[in-house]
Amino acid sequence: MPQSSDRPEGERIAKLLARAGVASRREVERMIAEGRVAIGGKVLDTPATIIPNLQDVTVDGKAVERAEPARVFAFHKPSGLLTAERDPKGRPTIYTALRNALPRNAPRVMPVGRLDMNTEGLLLLTNDGALKRSLELPSSNVPRTYRVRAFGDITQSRLDDLIEGIEIEGVRYGKIEADLERGAGRNRWIVMTLTEGKNREVRRVLEHLGLQVSRLLRVGYGPFNLGDLPRGAVAEIPQVEVERLRKSLKA
Repeated sequence: MPQSSDRPEGERIAKLLARAGVASRREVERMIAEGRVAIGGKVLDTPATIIPNLQDVTVDGKAVERAEPARVFAFHKPSGLLTAERDPKGRPTIYTALRNALPRNAPRVMPVGRLDMNTEGLLLLTNDGALKRSLELPSSNVPRTYRVRAFGDITQSRLDDLIEGIEIEGVRYGKIEADLERGAGRNRWIVMTLTEGKNREVRRVLEHLGLQVSRLLRVGYGPFNLGDLPRGAVAEIPQVEVERLRKSLKA
């Protein structure tokens, strides 16, 4: 269906602000509803507004800077940090560690998804809200891989059943690939790969199987791996790999 000639040129303001790294598109829509976004001094009341660029757009009274190219950083999140910008209870967040870990020329970054406070491992960070959203959407089928140390009796056969998905207390969890690492005894390492990333999915699935999780480490997200990145350290993903990722998400 052809677009109307009366339709203004450009894109929705929420999408442009997300691309500029102000926040995710959903968060931008919330900011607009709170009256925090204005164009030429006039407070905006709808995220459906279409504009050609961010000229004269302000957020909380401050002009929005021109969008930088998308950048992605890999962060080895330690256990004991919240994946949040701030915590009302005063608990340490990832930004406490990132102040010293990020390079000086790093833009404002947002976490791609979340890791529980007691979960460690690979956490991707980006300045591009649209890219962040694409990486998080279950429909994008971006794999997340975890290594889990769990105590209890389990067989590879029972883990193989997770490939069909599982329902726990009314919540449906999709396909999970799970493999027991070699070893003996009741304290075993399991490697799990999934694409949905529902809240506490790995812990809930394994607890449903009668296992006690003692350590949870994310080792991969999409094409990126934790490798030997030290705990608390950050490494920037090469730009050529970021562009390859963006193209794969649009395919």
